[in-house]
Amino acid sequence: MSTGTSLIGRIVAVSIRHSLLVLVAALALTAAAVVYMARNFAMTAETSQLISPTLDWRKRGIEFDKAFPQLQGLTMIVVDGVTPELADDGARRLAAALRQQPDLFHNVRQPDGGRFFERNGLLLLSINDVRSLTDALITVQPLLSALASDPSLVGVMKMLNVVLNGIRDGNAKLLDIEPQLTALSSTFEKAVAGEPAYFSWRTLVTNNAVVPRDTRRLILVQPEMDYSQLRPGQRASDAIRAAARSLGLDPAHGVTVRLTGQVPLADEEFGSLADDAGLITAAMAAALLGILWLAVRSTRITIAILVTTLIGLLMTAAIGLLAVGRFNLISVAFIPLFVGLGVDFSIQFSVRSLAERLVRPNLAAALVATGTAIGKALALSAAAIGAGFFAFLPTSYLGVAELGTIAGLGMIVAFALTIVLLPAFLVLVRAPQAGMKEVGFTMLAPVDDFVRRHRRAVLLGAFLAGIAACALLPLLRFDFNPLNLKSPKVESMATLRDLRHDPDWSLDTINVLAPSLADAAPLARRLAALPEVSRVVSLNTFLPEQQKEKLVLIGDAVDAVAPVLDVEPAKPATDAELQQRLGSTATALRQAAAHSPDAAAAASARRLADVLDRLRAATPEVRAAAASAVVTPLEIMLDQVRAELTARPISIENLPHELIADWTAVDARARLLVLPKDDRDNAALRRFAQAVQSVAPDATGWPISTAASGASIVHAFLQAGAYSFLAIVALLAAVLRRARDVVLTMLPVVLSGLLTFGTCAALDLPLNFTNIIALPLLFGVGVAFNIYFVLAWRAGETAMLQSSLMRAVVFSALTTATAFGALWLSSHPGTASMGRLLMISLAWELLVTLLFRPALLAQPPARTTGATT
Repeated sequence: MSTGTSLIGRIVAVSIRHSLLVLVAALALTAAAVVYMARNFAMTAETSQLISPTLDWRKRGIEFDKAFPQLQGLTMIVVDGVTPELADDGARRLAAALRQQPDLFHNVRQPDGGRFFERNGLLLLSINDVRSLTDALITVQPLLSALASDPSLVGVMKMLNVVLNGIRDGNAKLLDIEPQLTALSSTFEKAVAGEPAYFSWRTLVTNNAVVPRDTRRLILVQPEMDYSQLRPGQRASDAIRAAARSLGLDPAHGVTVRLTGQVPLADEEFGSLADDAGLITAAMAAALLGILWLAVRSTRITIAILVTTLIGLLMTAAIGLLAVGRFNLISVAFIPLFVGLGVDFSIQFSVRSLAERLVRPNLAAALVATGTAIGKALALSAAAIGAGFFAFLPTSYLGVAELGTIAGLGMIVAFALTIVLLPAFLVLVRAPQAGMKEVGFTMLAPVDDFVRRHRRAVLLGAFLAGIAACALLPLLRFDFNPLNLKSPKVESMATLRDLRHDPDWSLDTINVLAPSLADAAPLARRLAALPEVSRVVSLNTFLPEQQKEKLVLIGDAVDAVAPVLDVEPAKPATDAELQQRLGSTATALRQAAAHSPDAAAAASARRLADVLDRLRAATPEVRAAAASAVVTPLEIMLDQVRAELTARPISIENLPHELIADWTAVDARARLLVLPKDDRDNAALRRFAQAVQSVAPDATGWPISTAASGASIVHAFLQAGAYSFLAIVALLAAVLRRARDVVLTMLPVVLSGLLTFGTCAALDLPLNFTNIIALPLLFGVGVAFNIYFVLAWRAGETAMLQSSLMRAVVFSALTTATAFGALWLSSHPGTASMGRLLMISLAWELLVTLLFRPALLAQPPARTTGATT
């Protein structure tokens, strides 16, 4: 027996002798930890703080953020209307309402709307589009005149009669207005049926098919963030939804308001995690309790283990908060790490104490013997795992570096509580004797015998499996796109996926800074020439080409249309007058149909006449609904036409200050926004990023930062893995003092790791930002198991599979696998991927434990003084 082991035995003896004092002290320390956390708790959900700002790509991102702070931390409000008019009006009114809440929204912008675009939108179109639209306005000038003088349902009927008179006189054909007749019929039929009814005048004037870009408007807001909350932007998002409801912007009124962008994506991820929290927590608790009880067959011992683990968790949280200052989205993973490894220590101690109880006179003696027997293994495991966690400190992945600090300190706490508090608690609850004649797994005796007789075959099989896993490693991939880890069911992700079909909007854009606006033009041409780029936007984009020609066309429309729009609307008609007008229009429609040679146009006219008769016979409320369906968009359309006819030449000097600030930094550097031609998958985004960086190496943006952060995280884990491996090997070499024993300890860890990664590669289960956090837990469990077995082997244990150690290891692995494998039940893809990786790894760990490790240790060690425990 070595001095260290006997020292742990003496610590256990002192603990059980003063068990009540130990419990009181532990509770006092726990209370102090809870008070400290209550007073000093800090949590940041800001993902930008998870990676070191010293990396080149992070420096470029930070530099861009400083140049354009108003573009950071945005919520994108997507306003979809059944008609273009409803989308325009809804976005305008919602933006105005949000500007009235400066405490919640620092910046509210309409990138495709507002006064500038309302007035100069025509100039930003192609010359052919301007000609087509102005010609259409001039053509419908008589109709606009009738509608402007009486913007009511009566006025609509008057306008229709003017057209029908022209058809009667031979100036037009009924076929020419067949689309308008059909649209009016559909609208009025829905109104009569009591269904939501909508109508678009702008669509009829332009005579173009409606596409998503016509009925979609965007608002960008920079909300006030509260990073002390798990969902920092939730308050602002709630305010947006409340404003939309108060304005009647909902599907019942033909408008849908959805949120996406950086802030809602992050906030709703936590919401989707919470959706399954009850199910997952219940599954974890049931698995933990059930398997713990099966391991020790005692409710009292199970309670002792759980209380010890809970106290350790609270102490670790307080110590970690003291050491790091605040938790982040990664470092909170110390909770499953501590529970998984802390429970393992407790199971090892408790199961061994049950075995010792079979041969010791009383509980106290059994506990002291347990401390003497496995204290060294527990201490070495805690030290090795702690060293592995501390190895994350030098990496650039600050989130995991802080996790390593907290989890490393947690291993010290877990070990101390296992040899001090747990024995005292077992004495106080009067832990019963084992409810079984044999604590070990005697049923595994045939496996023990098989492994000894076929040792070489087992080792060869393990070697070949390792080689096969190595061959699969090149297929292992890291999914660097965090969007693939988010639930597709939440609003922000569903909206984002919808936007990806819209060529005008994408989060997968790249920003490039040119030294000046003059330098931006040639750079934009070079970028636009790349096959991976769909288009490039800069401040120059808002300086239209061929302005003189376009203004001439607009001037022609002004001469023809502006006078008829500048009139005083007629006095509103009474309901009786409306009924009369509906009847006379129905009569005129039937007359036109009777003389039309086109059967389809005639059928459309008769259909509208029929519905006008039904509308005339309906209640005033129904007629009011029909009037609202056509008059509201009519007023919006007339205002838009009036604004478009006031277009003036655009220059840098008269561009809105807000627009200039979005595209030019205060130091005159010009921003270029590069949009991808293909952003369907990670490979396409990577090609897009590489192509842009080949022209502009200092570019930044989502496709670049996500790929770079993925590479940084993989590098950080490889770096930390190498440091951990070297630190643990050095520690084992110092304690075990034999190179062969160190190799025997680490080989199963390497094999189970290779088999885990090989399986992920074979099943195409990529590593990602979420499941990679499980690797420290898996590594720690593997190292701990191997240390237990090697030290038992050095102490002379021959029947490994039948020992109490095997029982403890199996149930420890099952506890971790089932408890944290419950994450697989989550509907959140990232969380579910962590559960899958844990289950795969622990399945291989159990197989290695049952076959490979016993085969490695089938031959007794050479007897030396240093080998005894």
